[in-house]
Amino acid sequence: MAHDPRDLDDAFLAFWRERHIATLTTARPDGSPHVVPVGVTYQPETGTARVITSRTSRKARNVAAAGPQGLRVAVCQVDRARWSTLEGVAVVRDEPEQVSDAERRYTERYREPRANPDRVVIEIAVDRVLGRP
Repeated sequence: MAHDPRDLDDAFLAFWRERHIATLTTARPDGSPHVVPVGVTYQPETGTARVITSRTSRKARNVAAAGPQGLRVAVCQVDRARWSTLEGVAVVRDEPEQVSDAERRYTERYREPRANPDRVVIEIAVDRVLGRP
């Protein structure tokens, strides 16, 4: 079921604030899907989803390899019959203020992340929303 990313109801937004592990799907260099569990935060005001990770992770390398135009990705979370997928174009951000903001958001939804001097943010400009929250 598709939703307007600019007009999500309270139940949908609440689902993205609850503590759920999600999956992030990126494309490997050979085009095959790379799917990994992640913590993800969603900022509906800007339509931005964020995943913190190490710059050497396969997911970060997949996104970075696409260059400045970014890579189309999907993050999905499931809780029994409730589910939601956010799709959009992702880029890797390494600016300290962007990393700090993403860590703060992650802490609010999950817990304080462990220290990681190689941390980057996979930032997704969400343009398609699916689900049944």
